[in-house]
Amino acid sequence: MESGTSTSTTTTKEKYPGLRNGSWFSQFRYGSNPWMARYVYGFIFLITNFLAWVIRDYGQNIMPQMGRFKECHGGVECSGTKGVLRVSLGCFMFFLAMFMSTVGTSKVSDRRDTWHSGWWSAKASMFGGFMLLPYLFPSSFVYIYGEIAHFGAGIFLLIQLVSVITFITWLNDCCQTDKYAERCRVHSTVVAIAAYIVCIVGIILMYLWYAPETSCLLNIFFITWTLVLLQLMTSVSLQPKINKGFLTPGLMGLYIVFLCWCAIRSEPAGTSCNRKAEASNRTDWLTIISFIVALLTIVFATFSTGIDSQCFQICKKETEAEEDVPYGYGFFHFVFATGSMYFAMLLIGWNTHHSMKKWTIDVGWTSTWVRVVNGWLAACVYMWMLVAPVILKSRQAADIP
Repeated sequence: MESGTSTSTTTTKEKYPGLRNGSWFSQFRYGSNPWMARYVYGFIFLITNFLAWVIRDYGQNIMPQMGRFKECHGGVECSGTKGVLRVSLGCFMFFLAMFMSTVGTSKVSDRRDTWHSGWWSAKASMFGGFMLLPYLFPSSFVYIYGEIAHFGAGIFLLIQLVSVITFITWLNDCCQTDKYAERCRVHSTVVAIAAYIVCIVGIILMYLWYAPETSCLLNIFFITWTLVLLQLMTSVSLQPKINKGFLTPGLMGLYIVFLCWCAIRSEPAGTSCNRKAEASNRTDWLTIISFIVALLTIVFATFSTGIDSQCFQICKKETEAEEDVPYGYGFFHFVFATGSMYFAMLLIGWNTHHSMKKWTIDVGWTSTWVRVVNGWLAACVYMWMLVAPVILKSRQAADIP
């Protein structure tokens, strides 16, 4: 008998009776279950994001009790950038512990399924302990974590990138199957046309807003290269041997145009090429709403990526057995662990020595280049995923005597 696993095989319906997979309400109505658990973990992550922001912007004013910790030195070392890193470290340790205790869980009969889906009192205490522990660490250790968090955040962006590309290619393949081809033909055409229109309009607006003068060479390069990548992706997708149509390059175009827009928006204020950044320097309701939406976007991106555990599987299961877990628990917690590093980098501008202004997120030249490179990498990975099957097929044909 394997450790932590029951001898009898239990199906999902037997362990979670009355739970209807298609009903969102039933996921909470029938108590602890893996479907409900993922929303709880997402809520915990959301609260942690807001806590990191509060400590960054208002830590010294509204949390004087932080000064009681020896390593806080009156609260100076536990607010601002260092405060964000301490909150991020606590969240990272919690999800890392959950990852180590759930990785490899494949059946609902495994006792680790119950640990992932329940035991909320114990996990609440564990979460509280992990959130307090970083305040006992010296600042030098926190800075080391901040440097490591750069790589962890990069891993998160890579996972998210692959997840987005996998979803887009899956959507296109689904529309091209015999079962849905007739039904999806009109819809996919409309979506593709709309995607290209939004891409072109977005590029034009970026030229008008962020490259108003010929001296804005960097922004002109960013925007123009994004347009070139859109053209390259479309050309590759329409090659006769690939023949993926307009839908996937159009949706990928939306993604890289959005990343380019975010990159230019992340440029620090002070130049005539980014007048929008100057306007965003003033704290108004639009700035506050944009900031809240940005935090919610981080949580949604982490949540949606975490449940896509098959995006890195070379051989995906066509059908799932009744006793299989609904998603990869270990992968889910690993994504949230790296997401903890990612939100820290956004709140400190990817610079552990960078002081961020209130109600700002992901601002600074480092943030700009991270976004730009992420967009370029997304386009390269997408085109490789289109070309790779053709190349491998040609090599296999050449190897056959």
